[in-house]
Amino acid sequence: MRIISGFLKGRSVGGYDVKGTRPTMDRVKESVFASIQSKIPKSIVLDLFSGSGSLGIEAISNGADCCYFVDDNPKIVNILKENIRNFNIEDKCHIINKDYCKAIRLLKDKNIKFNVIFIDPPYKDKIIEKVLMLLIENELISKNAVVVCEYRFDELASFYDELKLVKTKKYSDTFVSIYERSN
Repeated sequence: MRIISGFLKGRSVGGYDVKGTRPTMDRVKESVFASIQSKIPKSIVLDLFSGSGSLGIEAISNGADCCYFVDDNPKIVNILKENIRNFNIEDKCHIINKDYCKAIRLLKDKNIKFNVIFIDPPYKDKIIEKVLMLLIENELISKNAVVVCEYRFDELASFYDELKLVKTKKYSDTFVSIYERSN
């Protein structure tokens, strides 16, 4: 697994082979970032279910101001910390080693609004709709934000409150849906 663009392009991300993780394929990541490229510079990013941090690190590589990485697996969080240290981007990264519900409450308490959000939970959980609603209810999505959801089994709607589906694409057995908040 590698960084596909930006100032870290070509560098390898560790942790893709850890049991219990499912990294986003390079071709999926490349397509997603081509679709949201204009939203990345100077953004505040949330990488939920971050695993080794591939999506959030890619965003930083492409000009995001900072990224909040959320994962509840201590083993993978250690690998994420190592990746961040190896790329020398510690000043742009915040790691939250908590369950996503607790992390969302913590982020609400800090009054942070995100411009770019990646939601990539374990496919078997089928929780993307629940996560979207939690993000909306806790007012974590900034105006003109983009939310990228990667899933296999979830069934997602065209709208979630102020979020509107702008694109869905299938890659083998994986779907990626991109939502935007316009107001």
